[in-house]
Order: sequence, then structure tokens, then C-alpha cells
Amino acid sequence: MKAPAISYWSLQLLLGWINFAMTAPMIYLYLGLPLVMRQQGWSGTAIGLFQLAGLPAVLKFVLAAPVDRWARDTAGYRRWSLVLLVGYAASLVALAGLDIGKTGFTTLFALAMLASLFGTWADAPVNALAIRCLPETERMRAGTIRSAASSLGAVFGGGAMLILHDRVGWSWPFFVLGVGLLLALVGLYLIRPVHLDTIATPKRSEVGVRQWVGYFASAQRRRWVVVLMLYFPFIGTAWVYLKPLLLDQGLPSGQVAVVAGLLGGVVGALGSLLGGYVTYRRGLHYALPGFAMLALVALAALSAALASHASLPLLTACTVLLALAMGASAGLVFGMMMYYTREGLTAVDYGLQSSLFVLTRTVVPMLAGLLLDHFGYLGMLSALMAGMLGIGYWSLRFVRGMGEMPPKMGRVA
Repeated sequence: MKAPAISYWSLQLLLGWINFAMTAPMIYLYLGLPLVMRQQGWSGTAIGLFQLAGLPAVLKFVLAAPVDRWARDTAGYRRWSLVLLVGYAASLVALAGLDIGKTGFTTLFALAMLASLFGTWADAPVNALAIRCLPETERMRAGTIRSAASSLGAVFGGGAMLILHDRVGWSWPFFVLGVGLLLALVGLYLIRPVHLDTIATPKRSEVGVRQWVGYFASAQRRRWVVVLMLYFPFIGTAWVYLKPLLLDQGLPSGQVAVVAGLLGGVVGALGSLLGGYVTYRRGLHYALPGFAMLALVALAALSAALASHASLPLLTACTVLLALAMGASAGLVFGMMMYYTREGLTAVDYGLQSSLFVLTRTVVPMLAGLLLDHFGYLGMLSALMAGMLGIGYWSLRFVRGMGEMPPKMGRVA
């Protein structure tokens, strides 16, 4: 029995809200909280070490293994999601109970890592649930909505929650973020039973090292992994360094927050949705190399503006173009991840892809920082353009050799 299209839109928006509610706390913890820590007199070393609390994100493929081992049907994925989201919300409440002026590094680090653990772990069953509930024709849209939700979560967690902290104190941002997770829990109950029963439960199989290695047995998946690991990091790294770049160009911090924070986040969300529409209408063969070219143009425009000491309006235009390319690229990658999973190993395969994605998204900015120190912004951006040109060429080869895989992705099928 196929549900009406309107039902899938309801489910899509619900899953988008759940991803928004899971993303915003992470953004606040690792992008917003360092500012609060600095205001409290914490050292740069302590703030840097605090970022290690996000390490569970790299191990998502390990965390996803028990999910697929003990929950193979959609109802099981929902139960896992509920339990882990409760733990996520509880860890935020525990953080809200701290007195930041008297709390030591170890306590803050431990609770932040606990929140990161639950948030990272919950991502596997939630998105496995999305993959199992949605037909193949809806999965690209799900990826773009997830990317848009993440962009808006970044605006909310990295902007609105900092303002809330400044006005009412330490605890309230965590309470608000916790309420968002509780609403996500309610949302999980709103998933109609017809969606939970649309796909037959796959046969139970072992989950371990052999299954992780087995993911790379397919030549098509090996080619996809190259796209997965290299398509986003170059444009994403430019976004990481955009705020310090704008500051170094003489823009006041308030303007940087508006241009690269609020405006960029909203445009990134719109870019994700627009990218999903283009992919659906024109197909993956057009979108994958096309969005890579858009990212290359955005990097070139930013480099040209930097070299010419451009004015604020031109830098703002470059920021908008960069955010648009970043949102479109992220939405496309997130959508494709939903197609490259094996029957009975949905959470494991999604977790493995997420870990690989996070790995290069972390390493490339580190290497770019070294280039920045030695060759300046133009040298760093030149390297990012070279990398984007390379993955753009690979993307063109990838779609030409893809044939009918994955099925029903936009107009590919």
C-alpha cells in the first residue's frame, strides 16, 4: 500500500525537525560554547582540548553496529531512536545544572562528550528509520531537507542560543535545546504505522569487521566513497575559514556574525532545498558535476575578491555564493548516502559513510590551516580550488559510469 504524496511530505518535514533538534545542541556545544568558555577565562588550550569531546562522531560506524544487530525493522529503529534521544536530552539537562564559574574542565568535558555520544549514536537509527520508511524516490529529498535542517540548526545553535545565554544565563540554552529534543521524541510517535510496515524486515545477519570491510567489495561503492569523502570538504573548509578571513579584511565582528552566520546559514538551507529540486528535475548526471562546478566558481570568486581587496557588498555576495554552493553540495551528498546502504545493514552502512564523511571534513581544514600559515588565504584557497577541480572531474567520471545505480535518484532511473 503506497501512502499519498502528502503523507510523505509530512514525514519529510517531521524527520527534518528531528535532525534540526539533534544538530542545534552540537553546534552550540562546539561552536558556541567556546566563546562562553573564553568569557569565563578558560585558556585557549582548554578550549582546543574541549573539541575532542566530539570524537564519537568519527566512530559512528562502531556505534551503529548494535543498532543493526538488534533492531532490523522500522519499529526497532524507532525504539533505538527514542532511547538515545532521551539520553541526549538528559545529558543537556545535566549540563544545564552546572555552575560554569565553578565547574572544572573534566566535568564539563565528560558531560559534553556524553551529549556528543548520544547525539552521534541517535543519528544512526534516526536516519536508518528515514531510509526504511521512505521510498527510493523520496530519499534525495530527505537528504536535502536534512542538510537544510542542519544549516538552520547551525543558525539556531550558534547564534540564537548565544544571545539567549547573554540575556538569561548559562542554563537556559540547554533547557531550550532539551525541549527541542523532547518535541522530536513526540514527533517519532507521529510517524504513521503504515510507514513503519511498508518494507519487509530483512533477514538478521552478523554485524562486525567483515561487514564493514564488505561494504567496499562493490566497485560502485568504492567509487562512491571517493565522492563521499572529497566532494564536500573543500567547499566546507572555505566556509570554516570564512569568518576569520572576513575579520582579517577589517569587517567588525558584528557584521561578520550577520553575514557569515545568520545570512550564510539561511542561504545554505535554501541552497540545500534548491539543490534537491535541481537534482530531482535534471537528474544526478547533471547535479553532481554541476554543483562541483558551482563550488569551484564560488571559491574562485572569493579568491578574486580577496586579491582585489573588495568592498563589503562584494564580499557579502561571495559569501552568499559560497553558502549556496555549500548547501547544495551537502544536500546532494546526504541524499546519496541514503541510497548506498545494503539490505539488513542500513544503520551500519549509514554510520560507516558518516564516519568517512566526518574524517575528511575534519582533516582537510587541519591541512588547510597549515597552508594558511605558510601561504596566506590566497594560497589556501588555491589549494582548495585544485582539490575541487579534481573531485569535479571524478564526479563527471562517476556519473558517466554509474548506469542505473543507485535507482530512482531524480531522473537517473
